[in-house]
Amino acid sequence: MTEVKICGIRDAAGFDAAAEAGAEMVGFVFYPPSPRAVTPAEAAALSARLEGGPLRVGLFVDPTDAELEAVLAVVPLGLIQLHGAESVARCAEIRARFGVPVMKAVGIAAPEDLEALAAYAPVVDRFLLDAKPPAGASLPGGNAAAFDWRLTAGRVIPRPWLLAGGLTPETVAEAIRQSGAAGVDVSSGVERARGVKDPGRIREFVGAARHIICRQ
Repeated sequence: MTEVKICGIRDAAGFDAAAEAGAEMVGFVFYPPSPRAVTPAEAAALSARLEGGPLRVGLFVDPTDAELEAVLAVVPLGLIQLHGAESVARCAEIRARFGVPVMKAVGIAAPEDLEALAAYAPVVDRFLLDAKPPAGASLPGGNAAAFDWRLTAGRVIPRPWLLAGGLTPETVAEAIRQSGAAGVDVSSGVERARGVKDPGRIREFVGAARHIICRQ
């Protein structure tokens, strides 16, 4: 079954919808410039709505140890997502210091971008393959754009990985087919406004990722 991560959760409706739809992961963004950012206290309150359920993932961009400590003190993260310019050494340091699995986001625009995975593979537990941000972008990540999904087809990715960038309930099944991804990550594709999740779109996305037609 395809793994699904719903990222950028900011409110109870989004968290509850992701959990009820059966998403394996929910992502909290700890990067203040993002319209989807939450504080550690806000993420802790959302996480406390349900014992168990989806794996809690914290998205960070070039975090300091103090920033990581502040979140981990109150939010039970099962995975740290590094979405900045973190080096191989920094990924290894975070993983060893905090004892939490690490997922490194890597921007993809051309086949040669996949070559970076080999260096990171020994020090991370997962990859998130996202569209490389366009020139001049103020935020990391794909900014709702997709890369050519065929770039990963048939490629051996040295760690479990999620596909991200420009995914929606309407496109996710085709993205999985073309890319060969065993997991997908979505944020803006299930929103009704910037930073505001749509519970119906979340349900549709999870269903489409698993080739099930979901209707409200």
